[in-house]
Amino acid sequence: MFNFYKKLGPFSYTDILTILNIDDASSAHNKIDFNSFEGFKNSTKNDLTFLYDNYDISEVEIKAKGIIISSKRKDKSKLDDVIKFEVSDVHSSVAKVSNLFYRDFNNIEKNKFQKTKIFHGSNIAKTAVIKNGCRIGNNFSIGDGSVVSEGCVIGKNVKIGSNTLIENSIIGDNIQIEHNCSIGQPGFGFAFNNNNNLKIFHIGRVIIQDNCYIGSNCTIDRGSFSDTYIGENVYLDNQVHIAHNVSIGSNSILAGQCGVAGSTIIGRYVRMGGQVGVVGHISIGNNVEIAAKSGVRNSVADNQKIMGDPAINMFTHLKKTLKKK
Repeated sequence: MFNFYKKLGPFSYTDILTILNIDDASSAHNKIDFNSFEGFKNSTKNDLTFLYDNYDISEVEIKAKGIIISSKRKDKSKLDDVIKFEVSDVHSSVAKVSNLFYRDFNNIEKNKFQKTKIFHGSNIAKTAVIKNGCRIGNNFSIGDGSVVSEGCVIGKNVKIGSNTLIENSIIGDNIQIEHNCSIGQPGFGFAFNNNNNLKIFHIGRVIIQDNCYIGSNCTIDRGSFSDTYIGENVYLDNQVHIAHNVSIGSNSILAGQCGVAGSTIIGRYVRMGGQVGVVGHISIGNNVEIAAKSGVRNSVADNQKIMGDPAINMFTHLKKTLKKK
C-alpha cells in the first residue's frame, strides 16, 4: 500500500523523552525503540500511541509498546504492562511526536515514484496535473487547473471538474467531483504552544466509496490518525465541509453549507438541510433528518427528526416556538 508521507524512525525511548522534555533517570527502557506512532486503535506491539483522558480503556486490549497519557489520568493500573510517557498536555505531545515520526515527501523522493499510467479514452485537460504513483481507472475525466497528487487511487468512470485538488485519497467508481474542491488536505488539528501553534501531522486518508457526488467548493479533510470515510451513494451539495476523521454512512445527503466537525460518526440515510452545523466527537444514527440551520451538539439516536440550536426533537421544538408566540 502506498504511503502518502515519509515514515521516519524507529525512534528510541530516549528520543521520545527528549522531544517531550521528560526527565527520567532510569535506564530500564533505554534500549527500547518504537517503530511507528499510531492512533490507539491502529497501534501494534512495536508502536507508540496516545490516549486522551475521555477514552475509556476498561474493556479494551492495549496493543502498543508505549503510550502517551496525561499525568492526571486515574486508571493507570490498566497500563502497567505498557511503557508510559506521562505528560501535562497530551494534545501538544501528540503534535510534537507526530512531526518526529512523519514528514511530507520531498521533490527528489516524489520524482522517483512510478509514472502514472492513464487508460486510453480518458479526457485530461491540458492544464490538469496528474502526479506520479497514482492508479487511475477507465473513463477518467479531469478539468482545467485540477491536480491529483502523488499516490492517489481513482476508480473507473470518475469525473473531476476544474481547479480541484485531490491528495491522500482513495476514490471509488462512478464518482463525480465538481469544481474548486479540496479533498485530502490536513485537517484543523493543532496544539497551542506558547503563541506558536504546532500542527499535528495527519497520516490518515480520505476514502470515498462508489457512486458518490461531491458538489462545487466542498472540502474533505484527511484523517489525523484514522481515515475520513464517505460511504456509497453519499451526495454532498455545494460548499460542504467534512473535517478530519469523520465517517458518513451510505446514502446520506448533506445540503449546501453544512459543516461537520472532526471525529463525528454519521449513520446511513441521514438527511441534513442547508447550513447545519455538527460538533465533533459525537454520533448521529441511521435515518436521521436534521432541519436547515440546526446546531447538532449531542449524539442522536436512529430514526430521529430534529431541528433548532441546540437541535432537539422537531415536534418539541415547534411546540416551544408556538408557545413563545
